[in-house]
This record gives sequence, structure tokens and C-alpha cells, in this order.
Amino acid sequence: MTTSASRLTKDSIGTGSLEQLTYRNIELVRKLEEAASQERTTSDRVARLIARFCGSMTFVWVHVIGFAGWIAINLVPGVKHIDPFPFTFLTFIVSLEAIFLSTFILISQNQDTRMSDRRNHLDLQINLLSEQENTKMLTMLQAIAEKVGARIDGDEDMAVLAQETKLEQVVAQIEQHEDK
Repeated sequence: MTTSASRLTKDSIGTGSLEQLTYRNIELVRKLEEAASQERTTSDRVARLIARFCGSMTFVWVHVIGFAGWIAINLVPGVKHIDPFPFTFLTFIVSLEAIFLSTFILISQNQDTRMSDRRNHLDLQINLLSEQENTKMLTMLQAIAEKVGARIDGDEDMAVLAQETKLEQVVAQIEQHEDK
């Protein structure tokens, strides 16, 4: 934690600087991530750990050393070979490993997809709330402008933006442009 972030306490959060607001947001996101992590089953956690290990250089080096050792042991002349060339048993082991590793990686990707879908839904909800708040603020600003006698008649966009956004129409427009 940085020095400036470590100075922040729960009591100081809520008013004041941009740093305090962003710190609060970071904490909220961290708590959401932590809650989502707690919902994972033991098998999901194991799959994630295995997938994380498989994506590391340690995994690569373990396999390079293991395969090189296996091949070397089975090529040394004068020694009884467990798996002589063309290394059929090694091929069998590697094929089984590939099946299991791909399964663990798919499980991990499914978890990531669920988390991403959850974040996207949260983003959509926040964006919709922001749009509703902005529409309400524009309506209020129009009322204030009328009250103080400010002229905003010439701004065509103001009237349009002050209307509630019809999501179905926006989705239809997006779909029309995607079809082109």
C-alpha cells in the first residue's frame, strides 16, 4: 500500500479528495471480488490453482526436465528401458495430462466468464442509473433555467437528452448497425 493510501482510514473516507473517493471505490471492488471468490467451490479453487500453475514457466521447466529425463533414461544403451522408443507410455501420459489440463483450464475460464458477466451486469446497472440521474438533472436544470430566465430554447439536444432513454430503441439501433 502506498504511503498516501495508508494514511487513509475509514473515518476519512467519504468526503474530500479524489484520492479518497478512488480509494473507497477500489475497496468496494476488492470486497466484491473477495465475496465472489468465497462463493467458489473447493473443486473450482483447485481447478483455478492447477490452471494458474499450468500457465507458468515453472510448469514448462518441470515438463522440459521431466521429458528430457524420461527420454534420456529410455535411450541409454545397456539399461533396461521402461518405455523404449517411440515412447508409447510417455505419449499416453502426455495425452491424459492434456485431457485433464484442458478440463481444468475450461473450468477456470468458465469461472472467469461468470465473473465477467457479473461485472458487465453491474456496469450496465450503474450506467442505467447514471443515465437516469443525468436525465433527472437535465430536467431540473431546465426548470432552474426557466425560473431564472435563462434562454435555452435554441438547444435542440437539451430537449432530446432530457427525455428518458428507451433501451429497446437503442438495442434495435445497435442490432441494425451490427447487421451491416
